[in-house]
Amino acid sequence: MSKPQKDLSYFKIRLQELLDTSFPDLAGDRAFIEQRSQWAANAYEGAFLAGNPVEECEHIANYILFEKLHFSRFDTVFQVVCNEFDTLMADEELRLFALKMLPVCAPVFDGYRLTDDFADGPEYELLYTELTGAIQIWIEDNGLQ
Repeated sequence: MSKPQKDLSYFKIRLQELLDTSFPDLAGDRAFIEQRSQWAANAYEGAFLAGNPVEECEHIANYILFEKLHFSRFDTVFQVVCNEFDTLMADEELRLFALKMLPVCAPVFDGYRLTDDFADGPEYELLYTELTGAIQIWIEDNGLQ
């Protein structure tokens, strides 16, 4: 049996890409990235050594690497900003504004039980509407500073 094809750096890069894009609050958490990547690499190697096909090894490692990272608060706020407030600012300002709105929207998220598949559920539309309202109120009170 040959050596497994995925190493620790592979998992670190994949996790870092997701965090940079969808979980900016975790993107700088080196301990989290190291630990999660190590767990995924160990799981991949263990599954490989147990004789599993590469696809199954990848599935097992991805499950560990991305556990509880499927629903992104930031992606949701960014989607609201892009869909509802894009005419108020230049395209290159949308992501920065969404980052600014993330802590403003935290109390709205706190009212929901957020799971990995939350975006597919019936409460997502209500959350979207509440986020839109919270951002609109913030803009009315503070402008687009």
